[in-house]
Amino acid sequence: MKATLTLLGTLLLMLAGAAVVVRLGLYDISATSSHTGSVYALLETTMIHSVRARAATIEAPPLQDPALLTQGAACYREHCVQCHGGPGVAQGDVGKSLQPLPGPLVDAARRWRPREIYWITRHGIKMSGMPAWELRLSDGQLWAVVGFVDRLALLSPQGYAGAMAQAQAQRCATASAPCPVPGNCTPTDTADQQPVQARSRDEQARLALAQYACVACHRIPGVVGPDTHVGPPLHELSRRRLLAGRLAGTPDNLARWIRAPQQIDPATAMPNMGVTEPHARLMADYLLKPR
Repeated sequence: MKATLTLLGTLLLMLAGAAVVVRLGLYDISATSSHTGSVYALLETTMIHSVRARAATIEAPPLQDPALLTQGAACYREHCVQCHGGPGVAQGDVGKSLQPLPGPLVDAARRWRPREIYWITRHGIKMSGMPAWELRLSDGQLWAVVGFVDRLALLSPQGYAGAMAQAQAQRCATASAPCPVPGNCTPTDTADQQPVQARSRDEQARLALAQYACVACHRIPGVVGPDTHVGPPLHELSRRRLLAGRLAGTPDNLARWIRAPQQIDPATAMPNMGVTEPHARLMADYLLKPR
């Protein structure tokens, strides 16, 4: 009993100490200073074990196809090199200025299995600059990136430059930014962008509402976000007779508004977020569901 009370007392003291650090702002959260060694080690260890646990059941397809590697090079050039660099190529200013620093991927194959690189690329990493590409790139594009990253350790600076030159004619279109030159992009198929873990339709809608940054301006039921007041809260949207003060509150109209708000109201501050039609319909059905 005494040992239990001692343990509880220790835990309460630790919680009280953490509360003091938080309330007094003692921990420097600026990106111009590094994490302390203990905080960095905690975040890194947590991330490694989390990725390994969630990627354990993923089966990687063959990744040696030259065409797939060329697709991966195109996607890496457009979406990865600015933060991670490449053999003989430095990352961009954004990548250099993030904390934690996004490390180079030339040794990724020594640290991660292909299925783990796939999971990280698809889902991103919280509390870092690593974004989730699940709603942006098709499954084929994601595996193409994995194949190229897995090969980086074998490329000299000259080999990397050659791979980039070979992929120069290709673009890596995302779901929200279609190919500017039809026939000259790696394929993007929104029907192929199903999550690795099975999700209900509501869970897919909440993911889309978060990944298209809707929660940055609106309070949305079931989606955690900042305490923001930029746009109106979207709770009980099903009870509103009109959308944006002019459209009947139907799923079709809400999907139209989500995709192209300024076509409906040129004076609105709501931007076009590049939401695809399938994702807009997911959002509309979710937001108009009675609660």
